[in-house]
Amino acid sequence: MKRWLNFIASQLLWLAAVAGAAHGYWWFGPLAFLLFAIFQLAPRYRASGDVMLVLMALPVGLAVDSTMAATGLLHYASPVPSMHYAPVWIVALWMGFALTFNHSLAWLMHRPAAAVLLGAIVGPFSYWVASRSWGAVGFTEPLAKVLITLGLLWGAAMGMFSFVVARHAKARVLQQTSTGA
Repeated sequence: MKRWLNFIASQLLWLAAVAGAAHGYWWFGPLAFLLFAIFQLAPRYRASGDVMLVLMALPVGLAVDSTMAATGLLHYASPVPSMHYAPVWIVALWMGFALTFNHSLAWLMHRPAAAVLLGAIVGPFSYWVASRSWGAVGFTEPLAKVLITLGLLWGAAMGMFSFVVARHAKARVLQQTSTGA
């Protein structure tokens, strides 16, 4: 049940951030992330490593989406703070997405090849949906170049996150074994 709640809450975060940005309410994403984080980081739901993953997602999201903005491959609705950098609302999405890695996406994060492959496919697809359904993201031409670039960046990011999650889980098991817990 906790995994389903995590999945549903993360989808609501995505919807709030994308719809908000599309309508000029850039702060919907950060607000929705804050509410999701309060819920997910409560002792009842929190998993070991959640805070670390959120903090890691901040520079990763900034790097990926700032690269896309700075190169002009993507244009974001509500580009706060600047059209040349990742907007606040999409960085909030990255941070919220990180709160799924130990929960609704735990099955994926322990399969690095699958994480890379799904990241390379689902990452660009979510931008495409945000573009076509809401107008929150604009693609330059050729579309294939943008989708391939997003796929490469998202595949690499998901591979990195998968590695970190697996390494953290292994360290936790070793620590529990050495302390006899």
